[in-house]
Amino acid sequence: MTTTDLTPDLRAAVRDLILVLADSKRLLGMRYAGWILGAPELEAGIACASMAQDEWGHARLLYSLLKDFDDDVDALEHGRESADYRSMEALDAAPATWADLVALNALADTALTVQFEALRQSGYPPLRQRVEKLLEEERFHEAHAAAWFRRLANGGPAARQAIHDAVRAMVPSILEWFGPDSRRARGLVSASVADATGSTLRARFIERLVPVLRAIDAAEAFANIEPEFDGFDEGRRRSRGEGPDAATIEQVRGDRNRAFLLD
Repeated sequence: MTTTDLTPDLRAAVRDLILVLADSKRLLGMRYAGWILGAPELEAGIACASMAQDEWGHARLLYSLLKDFDDDVDALEHGRESADYRSMEALDAAPATWADLVALNALADTALTVQFEALRQSGYPPLRQRVEKLLEEERFHEAHAAAWFRRLANGGPAARQAIHDAVRAMVPSILEWFGPDSRRARGLVSASVADATGSTLRARFIERLVPVLRAIDAAEAFANIEPEFDGFDEGRRRSRGEGPDAATIEQVRGDRNRAFLLD
């Protein structure tokens, strides 16, 4: 299957999916990078640097796929404003505390992994061929999240409350991010681009998180796992907010160093 084999609706859905994943990877990398020097331990800062590098590399791989959809990849990476980004809402603002960063690591990173796993046998070869490499590198991210989650959960009342609150605040937008079981989502499954729609992905996500969530008794955060999707934009996988904060986008675009970019 190539882009010429896709119907117009399916072509748009595949293109949007790739861009959503690329933007989310890019922004997640920025959030990890923001804690390279502020992590509670030197080793944690090094881990953040490694995870940031992974996410940026994944984003570049995904953006490159959009050439087949007649996108200008350079413009996508360096020319867009905040409102044009399709990254997860949970990534809009930098995590204010280490607990917030750990929650992002555990929730946002895992959500992306669950989505990529649904593309492992994709009938769209350019996407399928990149998924295994991405998932291999994500194993360390998952282990890092689980280790720090347990440390905070067992680190005393303040630490435990901080990670509990961070998870509760983030869960709604992450569950919504998987999207509805819409005609568009079912079309991706019917065409064998993905193997599941939103409700199944949410269930897989929650199942993956059960071991770490038990540590903070956060099951109530998932009492209702099916969002309402009022005002949800399937193309952007967002319903609230204009996009990431402007300062982050300036960094993402490389505005301060644009003069040094070479053709």
